[in-house]
This record gives sequence, structure tokens and C-alpha cells, in this order.
Amino acid sequence: MGSAICLVVQFEIKAGCKKRFIDIIEAHAKSTLASEPGCLRFEICDLCAAEDRVFLFEMYRDAKAFEAHKSSAILADTRKRYADLIEGRAIHISDRGRD
Repeated sequence: MGSAICLVVQFEIKAGCKKRFIDIIEAHAKSTLASEPGCLRFEICDLCAAEDRVFLFEMYRDAKAFEAHKSSAILADTRKRYADLIEGRAIHISDRGRD
């Protein structure tokens, strides 16, 4: 088995859209964990002091599980649902997870 793939995703949220964005992401996290056995962890970090920022921490068993997630219909649908709520996002990926 290869190393786990870990992601930190930073979203910049449009003014007044944070609650709606978090509702969408919470549903996405729940669906991902339930339907993708290769998703080991999916956490949402809502910094109370940062009204325009939300961070996600995701961990996938290996590169194959991460590729399955990236091509999933769940992710494609979620991205469409939040597209108008964000200003941008940055994705940071590490393959130095569990061995």
C-alpha cells in the first residue's frame, strides 16, 4: 500500500455566503465518507474569526482512492453547488501520510 494522500483545502467565501457554503460542504463530507471507502478522514475547520475562510482536511488511503474522489459525481455536483459562493480556493496536497 502506498502513502496516504492528505489535503488541506482553503476556501475564500463571498460575503454573506459562509453558512450556505458550510451546509453544502457538511453534506459533501458525509456523502464522501459514506460512499468512498478510500476516504479516511474529512474535517471542516470553520475559523470563527475569519468570516471569509473555511478549511478542509481530507485524507485518502492512497493515490488510487484520491483519484477516485477527484473523478466522483459527488464532488462534481458539490463544486457546481458552491461555485457562486466562493471567491477562490487553494489546494495543498501531501503524499507523506501514513505508510
